[in-house]
Amino acid sequence: MTDPLKYYDNNVGGTLCLLKAMVRHSVKHIVFSSSAAVYGEPEAVPIPETAPACPTNCYGETKLAMERMFYWAEKAHGLRYVSLRYFNACGAHEKAAIGEAHEPETHLIPIVLQVPNGKREFVSVFGDDYDTPDGSCLRDYIHVYDLASAHVLAAEHLIKGGKSDIFNLGNGEGFSVKEIIAESEKVVGKAIPYKIAPRRSGDPARLVASSEKAKSLLGWRPKQADIGKIIASAWRWHKEHPDGYGR
Repeated sequence: MTDPLKYYDNNVGGTLCLLKAMVRHSVKHIVFSSSAAVYGEPEAVPIPETAPACPTNCYGETKLAMERMFYWAEKAHGLRYVSLRYFNACGAHEKAAIGEAHEPETHLIPIVLQVPNGKREFVSVFGDDYDTPDGSCLRDYIHVYDLASAHVLAAEHLIKGGKSDIFNLGNGEGFSVKEIIAESEKVVGKAIPYKIAPRRSGDPARLVASSEKAKSLLGWRPKQADIGKIIASAWRWHKEHPDGYGR
């Protein structure tokens, strides 16, 4: 929210370059990593793909612009696409070979796990006065394995002649920030302190997916839906790689 032009340059400008290259070389299919952020503050949850797209932050706005670019590229050039609207991607490789390593870290579960890993003193909970059961933001968490399987199914859909489409990817269950902290404490076996901080600009209160369309049309089924197991997979990675890759 503090550097919107960076997001437009990377997301919209980068997609423009990619689409030009695809048209130039007659590449006709693309599977796109979109985001639940396109919905903004939803009217109701779980959110279907038919819900209004009204982003409340710049990230979601650029993702929506990218989806519209694919739509018009299909009209003009016959390029077909599947847009996968991720909810909160999380988790790690089952044997801790691959995991999240951002600098700076921005995703909730890795941030929470940095506390027991000795990388930060506490978790900042951005707002505790949202319209949710415990006042903290509610999100739908989906394991990266399940995201990967959806990508394969989406590619197969296009290769077999399927039409362009948009699909939500989530487990259909929301967990608050405080609930994620509590679940993480169970996994690591120790208390994880947190402090309430001011709300972040553009954060919706609730984002929970309806993924019935992906299940019906793509045959997708999430297999890693248990939040405790998701966090445990992430903890194995972070415990073995406290400084990320190769550091």
